[in-house]
Amino acid sequence: MIGRLRGTLAEKQPPHLIIDIGGLGYELEVPMTTLYRLPAVGQPVTLHTHLVVREDAHLLYGFFEKRERELFRELIRLNGVGPKLALTLMSGFEADELVKVVQAQDSSALVKVPGVGKKTAERLLVELKDRFKAWQTSPAMFELVPHEAAAPAEVPQASAEADAVSALISLGYRPQEASKAISAIKEKGLASEELIRRALKGMI
Repeated sequence: MIGRLRGTLAEKQPPHLIIDIGGLGYELEVPMTTLYRLPAVGQPVTLHTHLVVREDAHLLYGFFEKRERELFRELIRLNGVGPKLALTLMSGFEADELVKVVQAQDSSALVKVPGVGKKTAERLLVELKDRFKAWQTSPAMFELVPHEAAAPAEVPQASAEADAVSALISLGYRPQEASKAISAIKEKGLASEELIRRALKGMI
């Protein structure tokens, strides 16, 4: 099991990353809540990881905090929740936000996530309620403020918007929904990570 990677962030194409460690590139998928806190390409990074072994592939998932990895592991233990849906849930909600949704049994919040219908939302809330009893929310741990040294290099706005739309589609949103959500953000000059964050907040 690969539990942690420390190296240089070589590529960042949401939700995919490549971390270079001694010339070997590890490809990972990350939730958007991890993406927001990554440094710029070329900077050192450490991520906690979870390896999923399938017959046709070995898939590596990365998380900024250990607690996020534990949340991912709780989610994929649930019936009908695979890594893709777990990442989508974690992209729409910070860890503590999801815990609060479960504690409040708020199915209306979950059904806004692609791939989660009313029956699935109700089942997830029931199954997660007991699992989350021991979790204590700590919002300060999950402030989505980029590190000062992590300011991304300036990229053309069209490229940032295309990357943001692609990331939303990878999470399960329809292309029309993704494009509309990004187009609704009026502020210009934003990096793709910030576009994704604002779009998700508007949709969930």
